[in-house]
Amino acid sequence: MAAGGYRVREIAAGFHFLEGPRWHNGRLYFSDFADGKVLVLEPDGRVEVICQAPSWVSGLGFTPRDELLVVAVQERKLLRCSDPEGLVQVADLSGVARYHCNDMLVDERGRAYIGNFGFDMDLDRICATDLVMVSPRGEMSVVAEELIFPNGMARTADGRTLIVAETFAARLTAFDILADGKLAARRTWAALSDRKFTTVSECLGSEDPLPDGIALDTEGALWIADAGGRAALRVAPGGKILDRVPTPELSVFAVALGGPDLQTLYMCASPPLYSSDPRVEKKAVLLATRVDVPGVPV
Repeated sequence: MAAGGYRVREIAAGFHFLEGPRWHNGRLYFSDFADGKVLVLEPDGRVEVICQAPSWVSGLGFTPRDELLVVAVQERKLLRCSDPEGLVQVADLSGVARYHCNDMLVDERGRAYIGNFGFDMDLDRICATDLVMVSPRGEMSVVAEELIFPNGMARTADGRTLIVAETFAARLTAFDILADGKLAARRTWAALSDRKFTTVSECLGSEDPLPDGIALDTEGALWIADAGGRAALRVAPGGKILDRVPTPELSVFAVALGGPDLQTLYMCASPPLYSSDPRVEKKAVLLATRVDVPGVPV
């Protein structure tokens, strides 16, 4: 379909809820959140199951040894997908994550930055939470506090800055990355609303962009999945919306820049929040479109 000058293609369909897309070694990896599956899109268009978890999965990343790391959402664990052992525990985050774990970024040293909900979304009251770093040895530390639903993350090409999407604050927040992986110099990268929300329903009713998954391009702009809208947005530092890929009937919850030239924008899309039940319905799709500016490798 043509959307705002973009030709959006449906790559695959029939999933519960897609999350965590990562372009790696010529293939797109992503998770079917509510089905507990980690999937890969092969170059010929086939979707294959890489591993199956007993419950929900979200963030994905790769270590320097090319091991696939997976976030177990409800169990609040970091797992390693290991053949033939299956999923092996790397770290138990239940003591440091306030609620369900979510998205993740893994750097070239194997350090995993993992966000969590911070609150039960069914209770509709927003609470702040922490961002956790897991070292390659499985040691855990809190590296940022008082974040509102820390979600998608991106790192600048020089490796010095981490950008975190605070979904239900309608905000993108940046940190300096120190030599030991810890974070400092917190500042707002882009404020997408001038309001302070207290409930999820208030956020969804605001029509302000709610950044979920994010992907950085080589011009320093971010593609964001707008969890409260019907589009993927390209945003400049400071918050100016530079471009928009409409997805008229679906919300976008995660994005990745991939393809051989990193100029394919992959979008994990589903019906808007609370309009269907992804635990039982399979309405999620993987979409893609071409963009002008290539991505920064994750």
